[in-house]
Amino acid sequence: MNEPTAAVHDRALSLPPTELPAYLYDLAALREHAAFVRAALPERVELYYAAKANPEPEILTALAPYVDGYEVSSGGELAHVAMAVPGRPLAFGGPGKTPDEIRAALEQGVERFHVESEHELRVLAELARQTVPGTGVAVLLRFNLAVGDGALAGSSLAMGGRPTPFGLDPSRAPHLVRLLTDGTYPHLELRGVHAHLASGLDAPEQLAVARSIVEWATGLGVPLSEVNVGGGMSVDYAHPGRRFDWTAYGEGLGRLAAEHPELTLRIEPGRALTVYCGWYATEVLDVKHSHGEEFAVVRGGTHHLRTPATKGHDQPCSVLPVEEWPHPWPRPAADGEHITLTGQLCTPKDLLARNVHAPGLRAGDRVAFSLAGAYAWNISHHEFLMHPRPGFHFLNGSVGDVRPSG
Repeated sequence: MNEPTAAVHDRALSLPPTELPAYLYDLAALREHAAFVRAALPERVELYYAAKANPEPEILTALAPYVDGYEVSSGGELAHVAMAVPGRPLAFGGPGKTPDEIRAALEQGVERFHVESEHELRVLAELARQTVPGTGVAVLLRFNLAVGDGALAGSSLAMGGRPTPFGLDPSRAPHLVRLLTDGTYPHLELRGVHAHLASGLDAPEQLAVARSIVEWATGLGVPLSEVNVGGGMSVDYAHPGRRFDWTAYGEGLGRLAAEHPELTLRIEPGRALTVYCGWYATEVLDVKHSHGEEFAVVRGGTHHLRTPATKGHDQPCSVLPVEEWPHPWPRPAADGEHITLTGQLCTPKDLLARNVHAPGLRAGDRVAFSLAGAYAWNISHHEFLMHPRPGFHFLNGSVGDVRPSG
């Protein structure tokens, strides 16, 4: 569905214009979706949340009952997530880890590292020697694997199977495995393999990729206990009602796990867990005509919600009509049935959605952009033109649900 939930609908209409734009997160919808995903997965498949998708503390806390841990990709994320959900298992991934970040992770007791390069492995080994008594720092080697049969052809973002800065070259696998099993790095333990190869894949493609990763990993010739097949489950912004088939994916992972009883399989979704719980609500400021087309300018824009500019799509949205017009000047309104929604920035790239069916759209009406629960506010260029920041509302939570803007 593209329509906002009842809680989001009511809050979007009740906020005064001075408190817009606002991010509205329905935590009940998030918990319901997370519970469905968890129930679709076999017991032997662990579910980690990729915090980069949306690291709001309220989001992390709401997910806590349904996930086995959290994946972080920087020292900042590590400290933030550890504070928001203390005591939960963390996996430290991402390229370009600094020595200070690795040392902080070791001192904090993070035991699982997704190692991206040979240099990183050497740094981790030395810092583990200095920091960790005995052995036990778990390493998953992240490999940039090539998978056949065009399995990544339908992806929206490929990070494997071609030259990229992500992961280790598979040709180095024998050497790296030897370093971790012959006593060269006594403080490190080879736990398994990690591979996140693409984003935007449907369930059949995700299962084919997972099988390729597991078969490659088990062919290394050494005992492994874990294989992390990554995330990247598809989210369809053009058809927001079409969702990833978690039931089929869980069944497929169950068959794969049964074939390899010695392995724990792990997945790391981010966007596909939280994207549906968030809306960016705003107000139409102006309606104008230009060269035969109509444009509505809304409060805010892509400096708050960068997703449509980043992905080059139209952000799905719903118009919430407002009947009252408290001003003495005439109320601008659209003449046609379709209109382009833009923000307040001084750039033609500040496009939120084109060709939106909104007959009679007027200044003062509200617009709720859906699928704004992931890679939205946290990836946006907030300071451009120095407009006010949005507010943040966490609906259906157990405690206070409003965080001031700024």
